[in-house]
Order: sequence, then structure tokens, then C-alpha cells
Amino acid sequence: MITFKPAALFGVLAGILLSLGSFTVIADHDSEASIGTRISAVGRSCVEGQSCKAPVAVVVAAPAGPLTGKEIYASGCAACHDSGAAGAPKLGDVAAWTPRLDKGLEKLFSNAFYGYKGMPAKGMCKKCDKDEISSAVTYLVDNSK
Repeated sequence: MITFKPAALFGVLAGILLSLGSFTVIADHDSEASIGTRISAVGRSCVEGQSCKAPVAVVVAAPAGPLTGKEIYASGCAACHDSGAAGAPKLGDVAAWTPRLDKGLEKLFSNAFYGYKGMPAKGMCKKCDKDEISSAVTYLVDNSK
């Protein structure tokens, strides 16, 4: 016959209850309120002579529309075309751009979008579409004639 001791039974039940409780903690940890609390601003901003204000949430606004050629150039293309890295023709270098322009803008757009020699496709702007790459190339060419 099997006999149970009350202390042993209590230990088993306590273990089960504690393990079930851990699932509740995990679920609460992933709730929107819990996440919001963890990533919210900490502290208060105080200016001498004024009352302290509650923390201010910083919100970064998305661009209001498509980026300009200059903005796209600055966000990626400039890394090589400002310095001449990997043999990239520099912005404003007429001598370097003239033979490239002789091949036509469509060839330049194609090379920029699909990549050419040391230049990666889209100049590593994975989110850029053809129109955005085209506007960046136009900006680069217009400022290198």
C-alpha cells in the first residue's frame, strides 16, 4: 500500500503552483502595459525656477513623402561618392563623371540599381525603389557636370 505524507504532498502541490505562477509572469511580461512601462522615459526634466515636468515621450516622425535625391544620396551614396572609396567617382568630379555620362543616364540608373563592379545594388539602400535610386543618381549627376 502507498502512503502519502502530508509534508511531501504539500511540497508537490507548492511546486506545481509555483510553476503555474511563472507562466503568469511570462504572459504579463509580454503585455503591452508591461512593455510600455519598461521602455518609457525615466525621471523628470527640471529647469531651475520652474516646476518639474513629467517625462516626455520622444516620437520620431516618419518622412512626409518620398525622400529627395539629395536625401537619398546623403543617407547612403555619400559614403563612397564623397570620399572616392572603392573607386567611386566623387561628387563634383567632372573628369570622372564625363565618360560615365557618355554612356547615358539609363546605363547609370541601371548600374546604380543593380550594382556594378565595387558598387553594391542600390548602393546598399535596400528599401529604395527605382524612382528613389533614379533621383539619387540625378542629384549626383546634376552636381558633377
